[in-house]
Amino acid sequence: MDMDIVGRINAVHRELGTRNIPAGEGKVVVLRRSYDADIEDVWDACTDPERIARWFLPVTGDLKLGGTYQLKGNAGGEIVGCEPPRLLKVTWVYGENATEKDVGEVTVRLSPGEDGATVLELEHAAVVDPGFWGEFGPGAVGVGWDGALLGLDVYLGGGTLDGEAWPTSPEGREFATRSSEAWGVAHAASGAPADEVAAAVENTTKAYAPPPA
Repeated sequence: MDMDIVGRINAVHRELGTRNIPAGEGKVVVLRRSYDADIEDVWDACTDPERIARWFLPVTGDLKLGGTYQLKGNAGGEIVGCEPPRLLKVTWVYGENATEKDVGEVTVRLSPGEDGATVLELEHAAVVDPGFWGEFGPGAVGVGWDGALLGLDVYLGGGTLDGEAWPTSPEGREFATRSSEAWGVAHAASGAPADEVAAAVENTTKAYAPPPA
């Protein structure tokens, strides 16, 4: 697939923050970008299980307010906010042995953009082990969400990404590398020291785009 990787990376605004969540003081990563689709279509793509599986991951559960969800091979949790077509909020729990401290929150907000487009903002808040944050920074979760928003963009444009082949393809590795670097810029803008940012970018890049065997 021929893709303007730099353009796709630059289409996303990234920022960091902190806020209190039930699990404690959480690190917050925010991604914001515009999609060339109306708000109802983007909402449906983000909430219909058949469509979610086409650009993200298969999802099961009682998919309604107060219900639960489970993404195949990934996170699950409770659906704690649902205001069609504007807001979806879920708890985010990864791993079978998760404790209360491991319960994060993911919030998706949609709003009308220019010329019929839709602005999507995704916020992921979680309590992060200081050692892990020091090693990988925001890219540990940010690169994954960049990939998800890319998948949604390709899907809304009528295409698909091969979830198995894409990450290890030359384009997939370049995308992950540039995403890691972009999160380094956001990390630095939040006030992190330059040496910490550089180490986090290097470690995150190696994790998502290791050198080919």
